[in-house]
Amino acid sequence: MKPFINEDFILPTEASRILYHDYAKEMPIYDYHCHLSPKEIAENKSFKNITEIWLYGDHYKWRAMRSLGISEELISGSGSDYDKFQRWAKAVPNTIGNPLYHWTHLELKRYFNTDLLLNEDTADELWNHTNEMLQSPEFTAQKIIEKSNVKVICTTDDPIDSLEYHKAIKEDVNFSTTVTPTFRPDKAVEITRTEFNSYIEKLSEVTEIEINKYEDLLAAIDNRAHYFHELGCRVSDHGIQTLPFEPCTLEEASRIFLKARDGQTISELEEMKYKTHTLLFLGRLYSSLDWAMQLHIGAIRNNNERMFAKLGPDTGFDSIHDFSLAKQLNGFFNELDKSDELPKTIIYTLNPVHNYVIATACGNFQSGAGKGKIQFGSGWWFVDQKEGMLQQMTDLSSLGLLSTFVGMLTDSRSFLSYTRHEYFRRVLCQLVGGWVENGEAPADYKLLGSMIQDISYNNSNNYFQIK
Repeated sequence: MKPFINEDFILPTEASRILYHDYAKEMPIYDYHCHLSPKEIAENKSFKNITEIWLYGDHYKWRAMRSLGISEELISGSGSDYDKFQRWAKAVPNTIGNPLYHWTHLELKRYFNTDLLLNEDTADELWNHTNEMLQSPEFTAQKIIEKSNVKVICTTDDPIDSLEYHKAIKEDVNFSTTVTPTFRPDKAVEITRTEFNSYIEKLSEVTEIEINKYEDLLAAIDNRAHYFHELGCRVSDHGIQTLPFEPCTLEEASRIFLKARDGQTISELEEMKYKTHTLLFLGRLYSSLDWAMQLHIGAIRNNNERMFAKLGPDTGFDSIHDFSLAKQLNGFFNELDKSDELPKTIIYTLNPVHNYVIATACGNFQSGAGKGKIQFGSGWWFVDQKEGMLQQMTDLSSLGLLSTFVGMLTDSRSFLSYTRHEYFRRVLCQLVGGWVENGEAPADYKLLGSMIQDISYNNSNNYFQIK
């Protein structure tokens, strides 16, 4: 009997198998958005056991375990690493139908070379097997990245970050992967958050710019963007619940900023105006630097107040938001395009109901500046599973050009998550191979294979221009 993770895993047709094995499989990885720790890369971190590398901070797994009624102590709490792994092993058979079942066994196969299915009966054997392998010098952070054939990694970094670990990585002659920062200024944009004023003070300290007015804030942001640029940054990122677009003058934004600095309450309209003006400033800044701007839209976060108070953010209590997007998205793009200052942009949606809205908005603002300047980003977070990826790529191909797509990213904090690129490529080949089998695309494997390789790596390499 074939092992579950076999060479033709989720490749149901001859065409899909040809496309994957002959074209996609050996392409390197360009991970242009992730949450890996640059410190752990720079220090070439070793991992004490499978729980540390696999379960620490993985809110995908945590949500599944909570659904099974497992005690929080054995998820994110004080339980031992062994007990946490045991409970995850017991949980895994119940995740069939969820991408976690596929991801779990792809990681076991690719990194630990085992065909064992994780469950309560195999837990001890896999605990011992994986932990023994993790003691090898071949299982450090850098070695895992190299084994995964990753050429470029873009981490996610706050403007006040010193980027000291990026400097150390750059100077490490024994590590060949390019690791660059990504500029994520959310804390300077989110004017109604309680930590806004304390963050402005930190930004002032780092830049040595006294931030007394809004124009000072913009100067400080510009200062840090150029600092990031010198360290190889060519990408920004924004995590925003909804995309604001409320026309706002500099004078209005300045008044709203001073109100916030004075501790006064900011109305919802004022918040949207401030965010719009600031994001437009950032878009123009990115255009001047020839950066790509990423917009991650549609997460409603920290919905469980009791657990947020106990565990903090990014612990598995976020979900999909529903809101109107079309007018705001087109208006935002148009405002930047008026002065030809719309940067390369990738828009990700957490709610697939917006797929057609985004795909058609992208088509309004393409230009001769480059292939696929405005990108409909890959399935993200709750939709980075097989059905979500198929829907995103199908909608993109129906309303735009799949051939220009910059493909997959991990969006992960785990060094074992590079199998998600393999998973994506298999799904991509399943989709295009299905078109061949159905007579919707010619069986021209040179043509289709070239497109598959572009989506897997080449388009990203050409789009971001990271050296």
